Amino acid sequence: MQLQYCYENINRSCEKNTWSNNIRIPMYIFMVTTILATVAGNLAVIISIAHFKQLHTPTNYLILSMATADFLLACLVMPYSMMRSVEHCWYFGELFCKIHTSTDIMLSTTSIFHLSFISVDRYYAVCDPLRYKIRMNIFIVLLMIIISWMIPAIYAFGMIFLELNIKGAETYYYQDVSCVGGCFLFFTETSGGVSTIISFFIPAFIMICVYGKIYVIARRQARSIKDAASQMQFHMTLEDRQHFSRNRERKAAKTLGIIMGVFLICWTPFFVSIAINPFQNYVIKPIIVDAFMWIGYLNSTFNPMIYAFFYMWFRRALKLILFGKVFSLDSSRTILYSE
Repeated sequence: MQLQYCYENINRSCEKNTWSNNIRIPMYIFMVTTILATVAGNLAVIISIAHFKQLHTPTNYLILSMATADFLLACLVMPYSMMRSVEHCWYFGELFCKIHTSTDIMLSTTSIFHLSFISVDRYYAVCDPLRYKIRMNIFIVLLMIIISWMIPAIYAFGMIFLELNIKGAETYYYQDVSCVGGCFLFFTETSGGVSTIISFFIPAFIMICVYGKIYVIARRQARSIKDAASQMQFHMTLEDRQHFSRNRERKAAKTLGIIMGVFLICWTPFFVSIAINPFQNYVIKPIIVDAFMWIGYLNSTFNPMIYAFFYMWFRRALKLILFGKVFSLDSSRTILYSE
């Protein structure tokens, strides 16, 4: 098959994708579906928390901020990434490529930072409930939100616009990687390692430690409830108590397993690839890294399901939104759950 180029009349133009429609159409369908699901899910979370006054709590402000980052990722980043992934060409100019790449890194990292801060919030809610409202007050939550946005923004835009991601490999990048009509996410050994540590390993380490501690505490609480029930004058058999305790432990393990499992499954392939690729002379092709990036995007699609769909208040809020009842007078004061 004859090679095609993004710009046929320009030297050093990138090669254009020559896939058949049998491959391109399913790719577009998958990516458009992912974008729409991400937009719809996170928009529902944003409207729910912003509209209903009962949901104006520090914890929900964290979820609202994370949903905003995921929503912006779907609206501002993913459509252009879709065109690049399928067509293998970038027609929007070098400056917009840098803006797109910086925004992509910033919003993805912002979302991940929120995940780690939400795990800290859940830790205090489960492990220190009596002092939870003191530890997780509105000032602390706002500080978490500011950190989650500011650090990724400074890091992402600084690295891309100062070209720190290619520092030390400029000759290789401009001679063997860069071409007209391309927009590549390129990292050297140093920048790839730093990016992986900041955006993935530190938040993942925090989440694993915190959720591990939560799980231990949850199991301990389940045993305490079982022991307390055995001392009460209820006609509960030993088998019933053991079944009750096992159900609580299983539910805690399932919830924490879903939270950690989705995060690690979605983002581990991408961050491992950009960390090891420079040390392996870039044997992992850009198309593979691109595919891993889309798997990472799916974390923003699943976030509303994990952190909001599991809550009864969200299901009730979503029902009111879908039926248009949020436009009713005083609908913002609707009681979604009992205190």
